[in-house]
Amino acid sequence: MRRQWMAAVAVTVAGLLALTACGDGGGDGATQSPQADAKKKVEVFSWWTGPGEADGLKAMKEIFEKQNAGLEFFDAAVAGGSGDKARALLTTKLQAQTPPDTFQGHAGAELQGYIKAGQLEPLNFLYDELKLKDVFPQQLIDQISVEGQVYSVPVNIHRSNVMWFNPAVLKEAGVTEVPKTIPDFVAALEKVKQKGKIPLSIGSEWTMVHLLESVLLGSLGTDAYNRLWTAGSDWSGPAMTKALDDFKTILSYAGDPADDWQPAAKQVADGEAAFNIMGDWAYGYFHNPPDGGLGKTSKTDFDWAPSPGTGGTFMWLSDSFTLPKGAPNRDGAVAWLKVAASKEGQDAFNPKKGSIPARKDADTALYTDYLADALKDWGGDKLAGSIQHGVVVNDAWRVAINEAVGLFHGDKDVAALQKALAEAAKNSGQ
Repeated sequence: MRRQWMAAVAVTVAGLLALTACGDGGGDGATQSPQADAKKKVEVFSWWTGPGEADGLKAMKEIFEKQNAGLEFFDAAVAGGSGDKARALLTTKLQAQTPPDTFQGHAGAELQGYIKAGQLEPLNFLYDELKLKDVFPQQLIDQISVEGQVYSVPVNIHRSNVMWFNPAVLKEAGVTEVPKTIPDFVAALEKVKQKGKIPLSIGSEWTMVHLLESVLLGSLGTDAYNRLWTAGSDWSGPAMTKALDDFKTILSYAGDPADDWQPAAKQVADGEAAFNIMGDWAYGYFHNPPDGGLGKTSKTDFDWAPSPGTGGTFMWLSDSFTLPKGAPNRDGAVAWLKVAASKEGQDAFNPKKGSIPARKDADTALYTDYLADALKDWGGDKLAGSIQHGVVVNDAWRVAINEAVGLFHGDKDVAALQKALAEAAKNSGQ
């Protein structure tokens, strides 16, 4: 993969740094000296604030504090699906040389900017100590390595290309088979529309890019999609035009955008909408009990299938944690990374998050229902990397794609969108 750092979007909103105090674990810093406070607290920076993901983080926190009695977990999570707000704030903190002790990042191209800027410590020492190269898949290690150095600890594997649907809404609309192709999907959307329900629920701008990546994969096919991230990729040809026309058609059936992915997914679970294309973190939100999710019943209140046209391909992403250079509590950060890498930590986190473990030796008995399907498919399907979730594009390229899709949502101009995407690819520097 071509790799070159491009600067992420700077944050200029006054007071945004105060967001790092969000979440539980604020501690008693006001009664301690800064030196003692820094030694005790471990600032873990993430965007896991929603149902399911926050429950998984809490489960890992409990293990961390049990194993490290002298350390205090400081939850510096910043709300906002996909981490856009968190990454913008993180850029400000890193530029000000006030890094958190550890921060979440998607494995893959998303980390390249931090690596090229010299903002991360390599973690080979930890991989050697814990023998992690024996328990993580080689293709995953390749994605988080640069010139033989490993820069993050992956906690999980997520699937992006999942179509969630409400069986009762489909039955009411006369949709007798789950759509497997894009034409079948469009036909089903039309039937739902005629019944007065929302055909496709959608959230904020990033969820539209999430939808786009599945449509591109389904329309272009896996091999052509994967070639988009290589030298000489073709963003201007007729196959891309058709894929973007498919995206326009599908998006035309979307309801009013919700604030984020959770309220959009909830429309499906509540029977207000038929379909939602979202990553499998939605499973935790649907399935977990009401104190951390919706408490819905799978195969009755909600069901799932690969997004149309993508059967047999696993579009993947991975959440991981890093060790920033200059971390105030480096030892505490390493202690957190050990929990994140451990079998105990991953098995506590992933069933609640709605993801499968990055480790190959996890307890498979814990992964049932949707998660059992995901484990099987991860081991057997073709692979494709997510756009929105940092596997195949660096942050600057992802921001350019987000901006292009945001404009498209307003003007519906396929030619302008295709031109913008081609320019973004040309200027990516990867």
